[in-house]
Amino acid sequence: MKNVVLIGFMGTGKSSCGRAIAQQLGYRLVDLDKEIETKYKMPIPTMFKVHGEDWFRQKEKEMVAYWAHQKNVVISTGGGTVKNPENTACLRKNGKIICLQADIDTLVERTSRQGRRPVLDARAAQLGGNRRAAIASLLEERQEMYKNADLYVDTGRLSPLQVATRVSEFIRKS
Repeated sequence: MKNVVLIGFMGTGKSSCGRAIAQQLGYRLVDLDKEIETKYKMPIPTMFKVHGEDWFRQKEKEMVAYWAHQKNVVISTGGGTVKNPENTACLRKNGKIICLQADIDTLVERTSRQGRRPVLDARAAQLGGNRRAAIASLLEERQEMYKNADLYVDTGRLSPLQVATRVSEFIRKS
């Protein structure tokens, strides 16, 4: 069985759906952002502030390389992990890429109640605090990165359990 790699914009449910998928498949869940925070003993917004995005992306690449070679894991990536094509290629070698999606209204709601998001917060600040415009702008930039997934699931109107069932069925049939 291949790993399950969850990609998608922030707020699409990679963490919450990842837990349900891992449970259904009997896999281990790995949240890359949490793994990085644990290893470097600081939250990601602090990493961005102290070391910058380039430093964070290098640490993320190292974490991708490690987990991509493990077996029977659901890997919940950060929203920007696929900005680096090397990450995507590495994850694809031993995994099925599942892109979780949601409409802008859902993303605005989910990201506003989930705390700080350095990339989104910076873009919103550039756009006069307009979070909706920031999400639309970032989505447009990232669409190309999400287009080569093995499966797409719209999480906007589905529970994590429903998403997990769709993904698990796909994995078992693959």
